[in-house]
Parts: sequence; structure tokens; C-alpha cells
Amino acid sequence: MSLQRVARIVLLAALAFTAVTSMLGGAMLVAGSLADLGESPIAIPDSYLEGSPFASTLVPGLALALVVGGTQAVAFVMVARRMRWAMVASAIAGFGILTWIFVQMVYIPFSPLQAVYFALGFVELGAVLVQLDVLHPWVHARTTRDRGTVP
Repeated sequence: MSLQRVARIVLLAALAFTAVTSMLGGAMLVAGSLADLGESPIAIPDSYLEGSPFASTLVPGLALALVVGGTQAVAFVMVARRMRWAMVASAIAGFGILTWIFVQMVYIPFSPLQAVYFALGFVELGAVLVQLDVLHPWVHARTTRDRGTVP
């Protein structure tokens, strides 16, 4: 199995996992903000919002579900269908999850899940680089040189 094929499978898996869990997490935040759940497992402590621009988890939940989860889902569909701009969409999704986690860490105490999603963002970006063959440009240069053409 080629490195590009492995990278495509890894990218699809990372995008699918992050899309589904971001949408579910966002839905849980929205549900937690709309219902008085007190100390429910789906409600985050109000102290997490102190110092943030948000009074409730409604807007962050919608952003997580629609923006983060949505870009991950769109990128997944584009990669699965081998669409022309799939790698651009995947890079946007990868940078999006990295940005989300970075900003989240400013307001919320560290959680191992943050490290997992930060790593998934790097996995997505790494898989994009492999898909674009950015990591092995010398192979193309050597191949064209062997054919007698200048890159």
C-alpha cells in the first residue's frame, strides 16, 4: 500500500471522527445551555465561561457543531469524492480544529481531550502534506532529471 493511500485513509478517518464528535459535542453544549441541567455530565461548569465573551455555551456550542464540525464534514465528503479542492478544504478543517483547541485552552483548564484534538489537527495537516506530495519533492526532481528535462 502506498504512502499516499495510507495518508488518504488516515485523513478520512481523522476528518470523520472529528466531524462527528465536534457536532455531538456542540449539540451537547447547546442542549446544556438551553436546559437547566445543573451538574449534568453534558453541562460544563459556569466557571469555564468566566473571562470569556460568552454568558452561556449556546454560541460556542453552535460554533463547534456548525463551524468546526461542518468544515470537517465538508472536507471528509470532498476527500471521499476526490474533489478538486479537497486538500484545501482539509487544510482549512485542520487549521480550524487547531485554532479551536488553542482558543479553548485560553479559557478552559487543560484536558487530555484537548491534546487529542490538537494532535488530530496535526495528523490532518500532515496527511494533507503527504497527499500533496510536499514531503518528497526530490523524487519528482530526480525523475524529471533522469528523463533529461529540467524541473
